[in-house]
Amino acid sequence: MRFRKIHGAGNDFVLLSGLDPDDEIEWPKEAERLCARRTGVGADGLVISRLISKSPAVLEVTCFNADGSVATMCGNALRCSAWAAHRDHGFQQISLQMAGVVHEAVVSDDSVWVTAEVGEVLPRRLQAVINGRPTWFDSAHTGTEHVVAIVDDVDAIDAVMVGRLVRHHINLAPLGTNVNFVQSAGHQELKIRTYERGVEAETLSCGSGAVAAVVVAAMRGLVVRRAVTVHNRAGEPLTVRPHDARPNRTQWVGGPVTHTFEGVLA
Repeated sequence: MRFRKIHGAGNDFVLLSGLDPDDEIEWPKEAERLCARRTGVGADGLVISRLISKSPAVLEVTCFNADGSVATMCGNALRCSAWAAHRDHGFQQISLQMAGVVHEAVVSDDSVWVTAEVGEVLPRRLQAVINGRPTWFDSAHTGTEHVVAIVDDVDAIDAVMVGRLVRHHINLAPLGTNVNFVQSAGHQELKIRTYERGVEAETLSCGSGAVAAVVVAAMRGLVVRRAVTVHNRAGEPLTVRPHDARPNRTQWVGGPVTHTFEGVLA
């Protein structure tokens, strides 16, 4: 079985495509095995992309986190799947189905864009102490659960320790959440660090987290509802901007996709 190792702005995946729909594989266990950093290929998640239609171009995309859980939304997994479909079939505009939600995708020479649907946004969802200072987290549902804390300096935070505590906070039980620390980085620019549920670690980039950061930052008056550059740990920024037809509930998130290598699974 051939695979691609691919990353969207640092958020890395093992990508499988062209599979037989009748493959009887225990994908959650396979995700844990393949995503293991020391004994597997190593990745934040396993992505399975199946071509449903060529005209129009439609893909069904499933993303398993490194712990084997299913991601209801993963912006970078969608972007990587769209890139691969462009590479294999020449598609430039694609409809992507993930966890029952339809996303749009547009592939250009230097970036891949997908849509994210914005749901409920709740200010002051919970409070935690960060470096001795009580800090509020707002929540934003961007296809999956996120909380966002606006802080002065994201680099001064132990993102893993605080992220793990907030991810399991009683106010967010039983699902838990992804945890984002965000600071203003200039005009229409943010800087972000994200602890991802399912990976159970800080990742270099998170597409749905970048969208959540922009939504909360706009609510807090740090940015206006136009294109916002979100700087991540990978040093490969994502851009988030409102959808022209549905600006109040849909955002585009775009940035680079890098094909690292290909291989054959044992």
